[in-house]
Amino acid sequence: MAEPEVSAVVVTHNAAPWIERSLDSLRGTGAEVIVVDNASTDGTPDLVREKFPEARLIEEENRGFGAGNNAGMRTGSGRYFLLLNPDAWLLDGALEALVSFADEHPEAAVVGPRLLNPDGTLQRSVRGYPSPWRIATEYFFLRKLAPHSHALNAFFGEQFDHESVREAEYLFGACLLVRREAVDSVGGFDEDFFLMSEEVDWCYRFRQAGWRILFFPGAEVVHVVGASLNPRQFKAIVRGHLQFLRKHRGVRVAERARRVMLWGLRLRSLFFRGDRGRAYREAAQWLGSGNTASLLESAR
Repeated sequence: MAEPEVSAVVVTHNAAPWIERSLDSLRGTGAEVIVVDNASTDGTPDLVREKFPEARLIEEENRGFGAGNNAGMRTGSGRYFLLLNPDAWLLDGALEALVSFADEHPEAAVVGPRLLNPDGTLQRSVRGYPSPWRIATEYFFLRKLAPHSHALNAFFGEQFDHESVREAEYLFGACLLVRREAVDSVGGFDEDFFLMSEEVDWCYRFRQAGWRILFFPGAEVVHVVGASLNPRQFKAIVRGHLQFLRKHRGVRVAERARRVMLWGLRLRSLFFRGDRGRAYREAAQWLGSGNTASLLESAR
């Protein structure tokens, strides 16, 4: 039997509300489908077994999103990996378009589609690596002073229209087509990143090894983003920034970023209420409870 071109890996943790639509979008694409369940308690594995018997199901303890994807990639046999969030689904022809584009660009380790919100509006996915300055432009609202300036908007790619092929520092990880050859050359996700920033680190390593990260608007994927900001998830985002900077820029740069985020979130907590304000306050409290080294050594 011929090896599949694409092994689709979907990592789940209590993903029952969305997983059916995600896996349905992979049917008929010819992809080998691998679901890695990270200790769900909402019946996700049973749902997959019942409704998607063609999918290979791997059940593991929850060692993080990157670890789950690594387990799926070790199992997959395709020359590309499609890493798809369980709350994301492909629109018609998206996978074929991604593979065709990747075949035309053998220098690309990662190709990412245009992401859409469920209402059809654009979900910005072209991102820049964190740095103390870039974090300041976001956390202190500086980017609003010049919305089309690269200097003030490089962190989240706000100045880019998402209509053109573009080389990116990294792409939001809701859906990524990744070349097996590139994974073999740099390794999988760093499993020290439990949740958030694992794709930032991975794309950085690909680029350091000479590969390219390309945004391709000719394929579209819908991704659900929570309406409210979950304090636990926001803390994971903040922690991921520190973890990335300590690993690649050193502890002194990470410590500067910690101070920027601390004061930025204290400021933001004055302006926001509800879930968002609570997320900012709790993250600021955590950032103020120690230095970078002690925070990253603490339990997640």
